[in-house]
Amino acid sequence: MKRVDDFRLRLGRRELVPIVIGGMGVDISTAELALEAARLGGVGHISDAMVPTVADRRFQTHFVSEKLKLYKYNVANSDKSKVLFDLGRLAEATQMHVGRTMEAKRGSGLIFINCMEKLTMNSPKDTLRVRLRAALDAGIDGITLSAGLHLGSLALIEDHPRFRDAKLGIIVSSLRALTLFLRKNARLNRLPDYVIVEGPLAGGHLGFGMDWAKYDLRAIVSEVRDYLGAEKLDIPLIPAGGIFTGSDAVSFLENGSAAVQVATRFTVSRECGLPEDVKQEYFKASEQDVEVNALSPTGYPMRMLKGSPGIGAGIRPNCEAYGYLLDGTGNCAYIKAYNAEVAAHPGEKKISVKDKTCLCTHMRNFDIWTCGHYAYRLKDTSRRLADGSYQLLSAEHVFRDYQFSTDQQVTLPPAPAIATAM
Repeated sequence: MKRVDDFRLRLGRRELVPIVIGGMGVDISTAELALEAARLGGVGHISDAMVPTVADRRFQTHFVSEKLKLYKYNVANSDKSKVLFDLGRLAEATQMHVGRTMEAKRGSGLIFINCMEKLTMNSPKDTLRVRLRAALDAGIDGITLSAGLHLGSLALIEDHPRFRDAKLGIIVSSLRALTLFLRKNARLNRLPDYVIVEGPLAGGHLGFGMDWAKYDLRAIVSEVRDYLGAEKLDIPLIPAGGIFTGSDAVSFLENGSAAVQVATRFTVSRECGLPEDVKQEYFKASEQDVEVNALSPTGYPMRMLKGSPGIGAGIRPNCEAYGYLLDGTGNCAYIKAYNAEVAAHPGEKKISVKDKTCLCTHMRNFDIWTCGHYAYRLKDTSRRLADGSYQLLSAEHVFRDYQFSTDQQVTLPPAPAIATAM
């Protein structure tokens, strides 16, 4: 019976354990989590979602407060078109986050950054260019393009000295999305180094409509694999979404996938950035607690836990401090929904916005609990302690379980030592 460790991911001249930890934002896939993946010989992702906020936490910088101070006069204004990011400071925050992570890297693995096209930041093209180039400048091993078609993203860095050196990949949820990307970028003579096919059971934003349940990861992977073979394109294929055990991973690897991307099981690791009380909510979740909704201002459906405190919250938009989802005209779907509720309930101090959520503020505060479909199985991966809580896992334990487990088994962590009185 084969194990994940019987396979290797080949990226250029590198041979890696074929386990990729996805880039969960905001700072859920922390630098510590990515560093563990690299140390163990796999691939870890950090996320560039809200990098100024992440830098403030990691390095006690003041990127967010400085931006808020600059635009504080506009807080009560519904027009956010004047709220722009200082591109120099954005580059500084990105270089700090990426550079310090790369300086700490040990082991034979790689560290990539997940870069979301949907972080439009009131200047989509300029901010995306800065984020991509700053990550390359800071020495990132690779960039995974996510949350969008990225038809023009590679052109933003084609003149960068590391354009053909760093690994560049794309996340797609359909063959059509991949073919659009390849055709648009054909003139660059630069194929992606890997393609991540993310299915309908993934966590967070989905590349499907609310009819996501009619799609199947294996079917999409098979379609993409057949296309690549017919076109004689030797691009490593990495399925993602709903791969909960090492045996699940092996079933893809045996059918030609180069690696698997996994994330949900690492949300309850000590290295994950979620607060410990939130990790316990993940452990306690039942299947009925996991939902896909249309609350995200991006327009993509999102999978999360129903108990997320950000659902239905009616906080005032805080674009002057954050504003990561403002489009090129300074608009966001949450601002529109918030203003509609304020108009409908004049004079009320507290309102509820049910159809959209202020994703920037709530993700920053860990109040939107995104998760994969199988989050309700997390309780089966740990031990329940005497106080009713669940034992947190180490990222190494989860990684090794994927790497070496067989027969759909999940290895529980060693029981915690019981302190004895002297």
